Amino acid sequence: MRIWAREFKDNHMLRDMTVEDYSEETRTHKVFNAIEKVCHEFDLSVPIWLDVNIADFKRSARVRFTTDSFVDYVPFDYLEVYVIEED
Repeated sequence: MRIWAREFKDNHMLRDMTVEDYSEETRTHKVFNAIEKVCHEFDLSVPIWLDVNIADFKRSARVRFTTDSFVDYVPFDYLEVYVIEED
């Protein structure tokens, strides 16, 4: 599985990162692990999955975490996470 995470501020991408996970974990665990890796690399707290995030991810394998999803202040408008390749 490959996951692409991108940070946006004022409709401009600030930075991005791709995480690959070909382990035998479940899809959910792979997504959570990838988001944790991205947050560690970007020096962010791990976002909270709100109901709207879960629904978006189930529908399109994409989720957008806005500032409401983070406990700490974040210097961007949203963090977008895509599943770009499934196992």
